[in-house]
Amino acid sequence: MQRLYDFIRRHPTWVDSFWAVFLLGLSGMQYAAMLTDSSRVELIASLPIFLGLCTVVALRRRAPEKMLLLAIVMGLAQLVLDVRPSAADFAMLVVIYTVAAEGKRWASRTALGGGLVAATLSQMRWPDSGARGVFQFIALTVIMTVPFVLAWVMGDSMRTRRAYFAQLEDRAARLEREREAQSKVAVAAERARIARELHDVVAHNVSVMVVQADGAAYVLDASPDQAKQALETISSTGRQALAEMRRLLGVLRTGEHQEAGEYVPQPDVQQIEDLVEQVRTAGLTVDFRVEGTARPLPSGVELTAYRIVQEALTNTRKHGGPDAGASVRLVYFDDGLGLLVEDDGRGAAHEMYEDGGADGAGHGLIGMRERIGMVGGTLDAGPRPGGGFRISALLPLKPAH
Repeated sequence: MQRLYDFIRRHPTWVDSFWAVFLLGLSGMQYAAMLTDSSRVELIASLPIFLGLCTVVALRRRAPEKMLLLAIVMGLAQLVLDVRPSAADFAMLVVIYTVAAEGKRWASRTALGGGLVAATLSQMRWPDSGARGVFQFIALTVIMTVPFVLAWVMGDSMRTRRAYFAQLEDRAARLEREREAQSKVAVAAERARIARELHDVVAHNVSVMVVQADGAAYVLDASPDQAKQALETISSTGRQALAEMRRLLGVLRTGEHQEAGEYVPQPDVQQIEDLVEQVRTAGLTVDFRVEGTARPLPSGVELTAYRIVQEALTNTRKHGGPDAGASVRLVYFDDGLGLLVEDDGRGAAHEMYEDGGADGAGHGLIGMRERIGMVGGTLDAGPRPGGGFRISALLPLKPAH
C-alpha cells in the first residue's frame, strides 16, 4: 500500500490521466444516448468539447493556468454551439479546485468568477422546463452555483494549509540552524576560556621545571642526592605538563596576545569549601561532604572539579527557585574523583540536558562537557526522579592522552 501511495505522489499526471479516461468513458456513454435526440451540429461539436474537458483533467496539475483557459473556451463553445451539459463538465469543478490550490492568484480569481457565473449562464441557455417564476429560477441557480464555490473554497483552503506547513518547516529549519550556530559559538568561547586557564597550569609546571633544573645544576657536584631528587621532580612535572599540553592541542584560541591581567591563579579542590560557604552566604542552603582520603590531584582535574561545582550551584540558584537546597559530594576513589551535585528545586528546562546542554543563555552544561572531555571524564546531568536536578561527574586521575 505504501508503494502505491509513493507511486501516486511521484506520478500525479498518470493518476489524473486515469480519471480523465474514466470521465471520457462516461461522456462516451452519454454521447451514445445523444444520438437519438440531438441535432447534427450538437453531435459534431460534442466530440472536441468532451475531449478538451477530459484533457483539462489529465493535465490540470502540470499546467493549471492553461487548463483553466481551455476549460473556459470549452464552456463558451458549449454555450455558443448549444451543447447541453454533460458528465465532462465535471472537469470544470476539478480545474477550479486545482487553480485555487496550486495556480497563480489571477487564475484562482478567474476560476472563482467563472464558477459564480457558470450556473447562471447554463440556466439562461438551457432553462429548466419544470421551473416556474423568477424565484424558482434564482433558487435553482444558487443550488447549481454551490458546487463551484465549494470547489474553490476547498482549493484555497488547501493552498493556505500548504503555505502554513511550508512556513512551519522553514521556521523549524531556521531555528535549527540558529541553534547549531549558537552551540558552535558557545563551544568556541568555552574552549578559548579553557585554553586561557590551562595556560596558567602549563606555565606553572614549566616554571617549576626551570627552577628545579637550575637547582640541580647548582648542587650537582656538592650534593648528588639533592640533584637526583630535583631531576625526579623535573621528570614528574614534565610528564604532567605534557599531559596538559595534549589536552590543549586542538583547542582553538582567539587572540594569542593576552593581557597579563586576564591570567589569574586557578582554583582547586581545596577551594570548593570556600565556594560552598560563599553560596551559603548568598542564601542557598548547601550540604557539603567529602568522602575518601583527600590527596593532591593533577592541576587540570582540580580546576575542572571546581568549575563543575561552581556551575552546578549557579544553575541551582538560577533554576531551582527561592526555597531550593543543594548538596555537594566529593568522593576520592583510587583512580578518580567523583562529584555529585543535587538540588530539590524546580529543576532545569529540558533543553539544558539535551542536545549538548544548551540552556539558551549561559550554555553552562556545554562548558561542563567540554571541561570533562579534556580530562577524559564522564558527565551525567538530568532531572531527579523526586524533583530537582542532578549532576554527576567522574574525573579520572590518570592523564587523558
